[in-house]
Amino acid sequence: MLLRIDRVAGNRQGATNRSRLIREAVREYLSRIERVSEEEREREIFRKHKAQLAREAAALVKEQARL
Repeated sequence: MLLRIDRVAGNRQGATNRSRLIREAVREYLSRIERVSEEEREREIFRKHKAQLAREAAALVKEQARL
């Protein structure tokens, strides 16, 4: 695996060594995990308030139709 990392690190623009490549990979991985976690939290909020959001959306559409 280290040979593969070294091969990629040597060919990547801006990543001149193994440590930098690993730090960048971990940073991207953590960002992705945090983003997925936040999206799941938001989906749960929408699920929890689904009926209320539907009522509000219907009221807005009705209001816009009157204008």
